[in-house]
Amino acid sequence: MHLAKSLVSLACLIFLAGCVTQSRKPPPPTLISNAAPVGFDAGIRIVTTDRHRFATISPPIIQGLRQAAHGGPVNILALSGGGSGGAFGAGALAGMTRGQRRPDFQLVTGVSAGALIAPFAFLGSSWDPALQDAFGGERSYLIHLPKTSFLARLAFPSGLGNHGRLYELVDHFVTSQMVAAVAAETSKGRRLIVATTDLDKQETVLWDMGAIAAHGGTAARQLFRDVLVASASVPGMFPPVIIHVSDGAHDYDELHVDGSVTTPFFITPLVADVVSTSLDQLNGSNVYVIVNSQLASPPHESSLETIELLGRSFSAQLMYKTKETIALVDSVTREHHMQLRIAVIPADYPGHSFADFRLQSLQRLFDYGADCAARGLLWATPEQGIRRDQAAIVGSPHAVASCPGSVATSSGPDDAMQPPR
Repeated sequence: MHLAKSLVSLACLIFLAGCVTQSRKPPPPTLISNAAPVGFDAGIRIVTTDRHRFATISPPIIQGLRQAAHGGPVNILALSGGGSGGAFGAGALAGMTRGQRRPDFQLVTGVSAGALIAPFAFLGSSWDPALQDAFGGERSYLIHLPKTSFLARLAFPSGLGNHGRLYELVDHFVTSQMVAAVAAETSKGRRLIVATTDLDKQETVLWDMGAIAAHGGTAARQLFRDVLVASASVPGMFPPVIIHVSDGAHDYDELHVDGSVTTPFFITPLVADVVSTSLDQLNGSNVYVIVNSQLASPPHESSLETIELLGRSFSAQLMYKTKETIALVDSVTREHHMQLRIAVIPADYPGHSFADFRLQSLQRLFDYGADCAARGLLWATPEQGIRRDQAAIVGSPHAVASCPGSVATSSGPDDAMQPPR
C-alpha cells in the first residue's frame, strides 16, 4: 500500500514538473534583427551569423585597437569557459602581475567562467585583489553548487530555483565603479567582449561590454551584470537569463545561457564562427588564450550525483569543442603572422572537476595558476601543450602537476614563451 502511494506521488510530481514554465513574451521567428535591450542601441551586441554587421563594425574596432597599442603589436587575451576552472585563469592573471610578466591587453574576450574574469583582466593589475576575492577568497563560496537528487531535478526542471548565489556574486563585484572604469578604458579604443548563447536562435551573441558601460546609469550596471550572469549560466545548473528587447515593432524576451554552449572562446569580435579578411589589419598581434579547463584527463569513475553528472558531461563537451576552436585559431593566427600562446589546466592536475566549487579546491587552483605565471611557466604553443598532456596521461600520476609552460623548457623559462613586458 505504501509502495502504491509512493508511486502515485512520484507520477504526480513528474506530471507537475512537466507543467512548470516561466512566463515570457516569445520572440518573432527571425535569425537576424536590430533588436536590442530596451533603452540601448543595437550596436552593443552582434549575432555571429550577421556577416554584414561584421563587415560594418570591423574597421572602427580594429582602428581603435591599433591606436590603443600605440604603434606596437595588439595584445589579445581570450578567456575560456570551464566552471570552477575559472580559478586557474584568475590566478594566472594575478601571477603575471606578481612576476611582472603581464601585458597590457587591448582586447579581452570572455566566455562563461572566462566572462566573469574578463572585466578584471581588462581593467588591469589594480583589480587583482577583487579578482582573487571572487575566485579564491571567502566570497567565492557563493558559487558552490549543492548536490541534487533525481527527484529534486524533477521538481526544478528549469534549473536550481533561481540564479541565487551566482547572481549575488556577480552583483557584488559589478559595481558602478567597475562599469565606469570599463567605459573609460573603452574610450581609449580598447574592447571588452563577452559571449552568451541565445537559446531561441541557438547562436552566439557577442556583447560589447564597453558600449554597455558607456550608456551609464543603473540600467548599464544591471545589463552589464545580467550579461555576465547569462554567460556563466550552465544549462541544467542555472536557469536562463531573460533579457527584454525591442526591435521597434516588437517587444519580447530573449533567453540567454552559457556562452560555452556555442563557443568555448574567441579571439576577436570578428572571429567566432566567422573568419574575416579584416584581420589583415591585426597581422603581428600577440594572442594569449587561457583555457580554464583540461583538454585531456585520465579516465576515472563518474559520480551518480546529478550536479556532478551534469558537470562531467558539460566538461566532456567543452573539452572537444575547445580542441576544435584551438585548431581554428591556430590556423588563423598562422595565416596572419600572429604569435599564439595558450595556457591550459594540465591533464595531470590532480582531482580537478568542472563543478568542484569548494573553497579549498578553488584556492589551490588559483595558487597553482598564480605560481606558474609568476615563474614564467604559464604559456606554451598548442603543439607543446598537446605533447605535455599526452605525456601526462600515459605517465605515472603526480601529487602536484608541473606548470603548463614547463614543456617548453628543460632548464628554465623559455623567453619565446613569455609575453612582452
